[in-house]
Amino acid sequence: MHKKVYVGLSGGVDSSVTAALLQYQGYDVTGVFMKNWTQDLPGFECPWKEDYRDAKRVAVKLNIPFRVYDFEKQYRQKVVDYMIEGYQKGITPNPDIMCNQEIKFKLFLDTALKDGADYVATGHYARIEKGRLLTARDKIKDQTYFLYRMSPEALHRSIMPIGDYLKPEVRTLALQYGLPTAYKKDSQGICFVGKVGIKDFLLNELGPQPNGPIIDQEHRIVGEHDGAIFYTIGQRHGLNLGGGLPYYVVAKDIAKNIVYVTRDLSSQELWSDHLKLNEVYFNNPAYVQNNQIMVRVRYRAKLIPAQLKLSAKLKGELILKEPVKAPSKGQSAVFYDQKYCLGGGIIV
Repeated sequence: MHKKVYVGLSGGVDSSVTAALLQYQGYDVTGVFMKNWTQDLPGFECPWKEDYRDAKRVAVKLNIPFRVYDFEKQYRQKVVDYMIEGYQKGITPNPDIMCNQEIKFKLFLDTALKDGADYVATGHYARIEKGRLLTARDKIKDQTYFLYRMSPEALHRSIMPIGDYLKPEVRTLALQYGLPTAYKKDSQGICFVGKVGIKDFLLNELGPQPNGPIIDQEHRIVGEHDGAIFYTIGQRHGLNLGGGLPYYVVAKDIAKNIVYVTRDLSSQELWSDHLKLNEVYFNNPAYVQNNQIMVRVRYRAKLIPAQLKLSAKLKGELILKEPVKAPSKGQSAVFYDQKYCLGGGIIV
């Protein structure tokens, strides 16, 4: 009897090829469209209807069953509210990581298993071998940074076949299989709203924020911001502070509504070789003992050797072999050992 796999069809080329590959490999494939977000924003139409149509067209092309899972309520609570609350606190949360942890590899997985699936599959650029998370063959597209909080159960019940392919090869496979998404462009922007920028989204959710001073390293007011929550550490664009050397955001005081900046790219406020972490998580507990690891502090950033010191439960400290620029509170530091992604923690 063929193993049943429920493929999360997003309407994009990567998940489409995932379904085709698994069908070719002999799995009993069902396509599932996760209805996570349908809200339009002023001037921006949510792309969910187009994505739904494209996902369904792929299912028809492959002649596989097609289902819709409505996760909109849970998605709002687990991902959107989490992100908004983070920005209100002055940190920079990562909704993609939370989406993978709470929706795709928890809610989707649990629902699919109850519906009779043996596995779920997604179009992520990553690999899973014997319950361990490995980096993708395509190092540029590798998405393990966003997947490090997958549970051991999810890793044993998930398949990510395109992790063995380069992106151009995936496009070629889409053409070979005659998939209607073969030429569709990759989605950009926030994971659930498409092309909408984070500032536009927060403005729609929270309304205009109070203006406040922008203060430089000499304690001078050099400009005015339109809401401290909109700025991230290390940011240099969108400050509107005039000519000369660029300014970089080095700190924010949400309570006082102040944004601090510097023109000194070598400022100690902008660099750090010690990071404190909360919510430290290992997707494979057998590898916790190894405290000499490689760390990535943002998506596509280079790997840096580091020593991990675990303190209280779920807390830790990273001592980096070289300083990193503008590590943002709320973002993740993700741990690696060669090709394996071990886990990570939230920067505080």
